[in-house]
Amino acid sequence: MELRSHQVTKGVERAPNRSLFYAMGYTEEELSRPLVGVVSAHSEIVPGHIHLDKIAEAVKAGIRMAGGTPIMVPAIGVCDGIAMGHDGMRYSLASRELIADSVETMANAHCFDALVLVPNCDKIVPGMIMGAARINIPAIVASGGPMLAGKVGEREVSLSVLFEAAGAKKANLIDDAELAEFENNSCPGCGSCSGMYTANSMNCLSEAIGLALPGNGTIPAVYSQRIQLAKKSGMKIMELIEKDIKPRDILTPESFRNALCAEMALGCSTNSVLHLLAIAHEAEVKLDLELINEISNLVPNLCHLAPAGEAHIQDLNEAGGISALYSELAKKGFLNLDVITATGTTLGENLKGAFNKRPDIIRPIDNPYSENGGIAILWGNIAKDGCVVKRSAVAPQMMRHTGPARVFDSEEEAIEVIYKGGINSGDVVVIRYEGPKGGPGMREMLNPTSALAGMKLDKEVALVTDGRFSGASRGASIGHVSPEAAEGGNIALIKENDLIEIDIPANRINVKVSDEELNLRRSTFKPKEPVVTKGWLARYSRLAGSANTGAVMI
Repeated sequence: MELRSHQVTKGVERAPNRSLFYAMGYTEEELSRPLVGVVSAHSEIVPGHIHLDKIAEAVKAGIRMAGGTPIMVPAIGVCDGIAMGHDGMRYSLASRELIADSVETMANAHCFDALVLVPNCDKIVPGMIMGAARINIPAIVASGGPMLAGKVGEREVSLSVLFEAAGAKKANLIDDAELAEFENNSCPGCGSCSGMYTANSMNCLSEAIGLALPGNGTIPAVYSQRIQLAKKSGMKIMELIEKDIKPRDILTPESFRNALCAEMALGCSTNSVLHLLAIAHEAEVKLDLELINEISNLVPNLCHLAPAGEAHIQDLNEAGGISALYSELAKKGFLNLDVITATGTTLGENLKGAFNKRPDIIRPIDNPYSENGGIAILWGNIAKDGCVVKRSAVAPQMMRHTGPARVFDSEEEAIEVIYKGGINSGDVVVIRYEGPKGGPGMREMLNPTSALAGMKLDKEVALVTDGRFSGASRGASIGHVSPEAAEGGNIALIKENDLIEIDIPANRINVKVSDEELNLRRSTFKPKEPVVTKGWLARYSRLAGSANTGAVMI
């Protein structure tokens, strides 16, 4: 079999190349086998990545057992929780593009025959998949797995509860000792934070779309099964090389539709919309917000995991994971079971024997939380190109809401007023100039949403932004408003106390101002000066596309 790696390992003219491999201790036998890049995001700054050295070693063992030569290469990764609430969050989404570029660079520069991707957290999972889809060599995702839930008293908790506890302390609803109890017990160890936040959403969806083996989305980081899965992933990549199954063979329109069905049933993070759009862009598959809403209106929501409910990813794993969820969705014919997956076989074959072990965690298909999916796309004069809300985490009384706009041109301005008690029941907080270009980097608004929740205002106040939200946000948190303020979107024209009407069931969001008045305001509109004018973020700001197309660099 002719391999890509033969470009650096075969022939007289490649003697210099081989000599550099020998300098690192590789043998002739190793160079005669397929070279598999193991892209590891291991670092000592991300809880979800602190153990990825162990996962990568298990992957390498699997590759060797199946006759390949593993070669570990690094990838960067930002911890969104540590980056939250300050300028560091500007780098998070932008880092996705750097990760995709680095996967392309390392794989093509060194002629790898295949890739095993070892990510775990928010932008790292989609970034690696984007790079693999772009170069289209056999690839499989072997994530690090979710963190176990923490415990405060008899209550299981996760990171979102801690952000809300900070808001509760600011409102004097809890004392220092209670805050410390949450601080010390919400995150008990390694893994991606334990709710259906962005990291776990993307790990579940990488399995749902077919790029990872069953269990990838839900087996906890500290379980021995996670190491076993990593070894199996290493072995499986050799089969994908043999069968010549590449990412674009797996990333088809049908598999994206399957993944969107999973997203709606799970109630994934709104960020997953951004990332699926970006992955589709790299895979050259047409995916748009209209299709997302079509599936959202078709597929019911079956799970209320944190922050929408009290259950966590370990509970979803006990229920049977994504396979169990798919077994429910298959009962109503929502899935295409003929798609090929990273197992080398079809989804239908993968699901044989799968069933829902915990109907309290995955609702039966005939008894959903709602007949609609967990994500909804809204349109209106505020968001002519759409915006996104995690419908499953919105209180029933906030599904339709009209209130006065409280307008802020940055997250910092908003959080200062929120912490001072300046937001009233019924208000609609508008945070703009936080989009891909305007932020730059489309910061997550977890601090404002958590502060409102901690102050018991999440069922009374909505938040609208051209930025985005953490998967840990809950309430009427409406993000990704497109076009963004920095591009002259109508969100930039909203004034203090304008009435904003939100109707999530009808997929509408509008400012109650006439077209004539908006045109008059536009005639004197001047966008806010850029926040960042040099460095990597300035380049991202110039090149980033709109949120409704995935905020990819163009």
